[in-house]
Amino acid sequence: MRPKPNPAYFQLIALGSNLASGSGTSRQTLEKALSSLAQRGVSIRACSRFFSTRAFPPGSGPDFVNAAAVVDCGGGAAGLLAHLHAVEAELGRVRAARWGARTVDLDLIAYGAQVSPDVQTQRYWRELPEKAQQAQAPDQLILPHPRVQDRAFVLVPLMDVAPDWTHPLLGKTVRQMHDALSDAVRAEVIAL
Repeated sequence: MRPKPNPAYFQLIALGSNLASGSGTSRQTLEKALSSLAQRGVSIRACSRFFSTRAFPPGSGPDFVNAAAVVDCGGGAAGLLAHLHAVEAELGRVRAARWGARTVDLDLIAYGAQVSPDVQTQRYWRELPEKAQQAQAPDQLILPHPRVQDRAFVLVPLMDVAPDWTHPLLGKTVRQMHDALSDAVRAEVIAL
């Protein structure tokens, strides 16, 4: 019997798509993204179900298909992020507008318990008001993802694969962050 992996070491990614790509529908695009990551040497340890979620902000495009995965990749967080960006480019991702429609979005949510680049910077981006988030983007990797605790479209899929991963600064598990969201917000993330 294999030992249960320690959630403190989980490398977590969120996947999203709301535009078709050369690989097909949004769901097919996410399946292709996972396959492409595996071909690059990123081991897919677990993948959630696929979910439908309304685009945010409202009116910014078609509904998204979302998922989450636990992966294993050598080369550190920067190496994993490079793989994610390469697969996005391969699948036709164009970064035209912040929070706009996209063929694929692969976000590095956490790299174990790593805080990057430092506690103060992570806190700044985590506490940035939503309106400012729409206009500003960090120019460096921020870990854990600064809005993981607010996003049902990330937390609901993460419940399938990493409910016990603990945010290193908030001290809350995925399950606790998920349960802190309102029932109405969680209900907007619908299993396909």
